[in-house]
Amino acid sequence: MLLRTIALSAGCALLSATALADTSDIKAANNQVGIQWTSTNVNYTETGNGVLGANGATLDTEGGSVSGYAISASVMKDLLLGNDYFSLEYNHASGSTNYVGASLTGGGVYGSLTASSGATLINYSARYGKGFTNQNMPNVMVTPYVELGHHEWDRGVNTGETYTNSYYGAGLLGQYSPIPKLVLSGNALIGETFGSNITANAIPNLIPAFNGFSGGLGNSALYKVGVSADYAFTQNFHGNVGVDYTSFDYGASAIYSGYGEPNSTTAYTVARVGIGYAF
Repeated sequence: MLLRTIALSAGCALLSATALADTSDIKAANNQVGIQWTSTNVNYTETGNGVLGANGATLDTEGGSVSGYAISASVMKDLLLGNDYFSLEYNHASGSTNYVGASLTGGGVYGSLTASSGATLINYSARYGKGFTNQNMPNVMVTPYVELGHHEWDRGVNTGETYTNSYYGAGLLGQYSPIPKLVLSGNALIGETFGSNITANAIPNLIPAFNGFSGGLGNSALYKVGVSADYAFTQNFHGNVGVDYTSFDYGASAIYSGYGEPNSTTAYTVARVGIGYAF
């Protein structure tokens, strides 16, 4: 009898907590500034296209995790359409990755050269969306959004290469507050890169000498997915964790004095933990 009473009490408490959870907690999570500590796993692969290496063959890879930080600010207010959602983010990561490839002087095969390569990643983005609610699900909000962003990778291989691209896309943010103070979020975006470019620094001591080049890379579809959790320890002080995944491709560059950039695939997995101030 005692166990039954305890179970019933616990069940009633859970139902009561769920009943009290509503979009006010979601809106609180969407009105805050924050800083997060990040770890970004880099997964990069260059493949041949018949001009630069055999078609489809792996030419070199770069992988590993680099640490960094992210600064973000988001606002959800009734400004234009109601539940208008604005979000800005900047993140920066720096460290080293593991390079596996071959020598530029020729004769090598993939895997014949390994090295540690410096890596600096810089990303910033802006997002606008509108949140939708349903009176039958008062603790759920769905927010379609559009996003514009920019990415830069300073790669330490050879004497340095810099990859840049911008992107635009449309996505969907779903948020659920199962109990008061806790908000669980999931989002997905499909977009397109544009303005993709590489700048490769000269290598004077290479025979024949490589004078460097800067040129466009082909654009591609871009995919982003992520999950996160936000908990309000107090009305203003929040803690959060999350994981995001992004993937896209670069096309081959033009050939410059016998050198060029092959096709490549890039994927980033970012783990985050941080704090925020809700306003």
